[in-house]
Amino acid sequence: MLETSMGRPIEILLVEDSETDALMTREAFENGKILNRLHVVDNGVDALAFLRREGPYAQKARPDLILLDLNLPKKDGREVLQDLKNDDDLKIIPVVVLTSSKAEEDIVRAYGLHANCYVTKPVEFEKLADVVRTINDFWFTVVTLPAAKA
Repeated sequence: MLETSMGRPIEILLVEDSETDALMTREAFENGKILNRLHVVDNGVDALAFLRREGPYAQKARPDLILLDLNLPKKDGREVLQDLKNDDDLKIIPVVVLTSSKAEEDIVRAYGLHANCYVTKPVEFEKLADVVRTINDFWFTVVTLPAAKA
């Protein structure tokens, strides 16, 4: 069972307005044996409120990873990505753009805003699980530095 190097489930925020895609993502992680707590919001406004722990999300854990659709109601995922990467408290959270958009300008913009990965739908969800495993291996690994000599 894959978990963070801190020995706990990976906290994942899925920003997805399709219930079917959210269900398939949940199943992908179960089948891929990725120990996680999947939080789902269906629009960009709620995504930012969740990330900033505002309103009903005040007691939610800050996610280790964000899976972000670009085509969202209330606030577009492109704007959400820009807002969170411009926020000093949020920009460190890795983002996987998970969207149906294959537009070159979306891909370039997402990577220009420091998205960690861009995955287009329909996606083979085993590949999505592999992306999460890779991010876990390289992002969540805690490096212990040797103690300074006195």
